[in-house]
Amino acid sequence: MTASGTVSDASGAPADPDDLLRALGPQVLAVLVRRGVEFAAAEDAVQEALFEAVQRWPDGRPDDPKGWLVTVAWRKHLDVLRSEAARRRRELIDHAEPSAGPAETGDDTLLLLFLCCHRDLTPSSAVALTLRAVGGLTTRQIAEAYLVPEATMAQRISRAKRTVAAQGVQGPGDLGRVLRVLYLIFNEGYGGDVDLAAEAIRLTRQLAAGTQDPEVAGLLALMLLHHARRASRFTPDGALVPLAEQDRSRWDTVRIAEGIGILQQALAQDRVGEFQAQAAIAALHADAQRAEETDWTQILGWYDELLALTDSPVVALNRVVALGEADGPLAGLRALAAVPVDVPRRTAVSAHLHERAGEAHTAREEYLEAARLAASAAERDHLTRQAARLRDA
Repeated sequence: MTASGTVSDASGAPADPDDLLRALGPQVLAVLVRRGVEFAAAEDAVQEALFEAVQRWPDGRPDDPKGWLVTVAWRKHLDVLRSEAARRRRELIDHAEPSAGPAETGDDTLLLLFLCCHRDLTPSSAVALTLRAVGGLTTRQIAEAYLVPEATMAQRISRAKRTVAAQGVQGPGDLGRVLRVLYLIFNEGYGGDVDLAAEAIRLTRQLAAGTQDPEVAGLLALMLLHHARRASRFTPDGALVPLAEQDRSRWDTVRIAEGIGILQQALAQDRVGEFQAQAAIAALHADAQRAEETDWTQILGWYDELLALTDSPVVALNRVVALGEADGPLAGLRALAAVPVDVPRRTAVSAHLHERAGEAHTAREEYLEAARLAASAAERDHLTRQAARLRDA
């Protein structure tokens, strides 16, 4: 059994045929793209090969499943070319046909990720194309995860494929953009019948296996540390549970240990980046047995590092929270004055600091305003409960 819980055969490949085909599909797609096949045409050929595998493999799986799929997909692509090209081109195409089987497999996932996260794509299109081409999810699964009609998602993916089709394989891509797209997928959590957080972790593991960049490791560590707290974030009826009130006995200590180990190796390279700093903050929260034992001074130091790296107003707001815990609510309120008023959740932070400073009436009014501005129903209900608590007190 693999670390993800998937049963594997003696060779390490998934034993379940559906899992195997899903794992191999993106790899075969990358091989065809590397050979110069236009993106959309390559995906069509791979889908044809996967369909043929579903029909033929029950009678006996080939010794080299990936090589078999590459050969069949390439032939499917050539069949399309032959049907479209003039007769005088056929011999030339046949003569130019590469040998069967995969080639240069080490960078396949990297290649495909960079193509799917092309700079000309919007973040939502890059996310959808990544899940489709690299994650191997169906259009229906992606549409259900993002609560849009399947036809809408199909159009989004088709437009994205057309955008990258003309680019081909052009040197190294933007790794930072790939990491941001993967983090967007992770933050969607769970939707439909797809666990997007788990899918993002799986894709980031593949990326980490192909590069030694410490920021890739930092992102993987951050995902694992956040995912370790997943079971404690909501009550059974869906109510939001703040970090300080979470049942820490429900945190996944195996994931926490793995995340901290990966982070330590990344930090040892002495090339700190945004995701490593975020992971360090998450690790300090995970290290505290009780909320009262949280090392807010160290967390504040990492927020200083993160703010220097990003100059982000959202990071500045999170730093205010850490400062309020480390140096008191009045220090937090003074620092909050420098944070732009339109930063999401600023009013909620102000309410929390005013409550800690003993200004219950101001805090209650701000909790109500923050609830009105909340981005989700769970967050709105939580803030409304905070306001009601102060009213009752």
